[in-house]
Amino acid sequence: MDLQLDQKSKQQQFEECIEKHGNALFHYIYSLVKHKQLAEDLYQDVLMAAFIALPSFQEQTKMKNWLFKISINKCRDHWRKQKAQQRYWEEKAYMNDDYFLVNPILEDEIIQKDTNKEVKETIEDLPEIYKEPLLLFYYHNQTLVEISRSSNIPLSTVKTRIRRGKDRLRPLVAGMQ
Repeated sequence: MDLQLDQKSKQQQFEECIEKHGNALFHYIYSLVKHKQLAEDLYQDVLMAAFIALPSFQEQTKMKNWLFKISINKCRDHWRKQKAQQRYWEEKAYMNDDYFLVNPILEDEIIQKDTNKEVKETIEDLPEIYKEPLLLFYYHNQTLVEISRSSNIPLSTVKTRIRRGKDRLRPLVAGMQ
């Protein structure tokens, strides 16, 4: 019997909170999403989720804060879904782009391969201490830590050699473009 009384008092408290803070809650959601219809939909979702979760509401927290927390979580859920949909459509567009290409190996790819070959040859002309870390990092896809361990040199030295190698390489590569 106490449980039913407690539930009714929570529902009454919920209704009073919505009457008192409903507009502020809607404006908060609207300030986050900047779209009226979307804010209205999210507002309804927040009220539904809060009402469903009302039995688990703990009296230690203020109901207003609880509702605003649910609001931000619903907005985050919406943004996640929106981002996933956008990624899906971008992938679909990319796949459709490939569908219309007659030959997937284009002139740009051939030029890029040729440029990579020239850069690699230019790296070969660098002193050995700069050449090795650059080749391992960019052409063998090793991490800085892996290069440090395999070469038995400190990590900071690897970083310095890569930076200095790139500094020496930059003017040589600038003439290729």
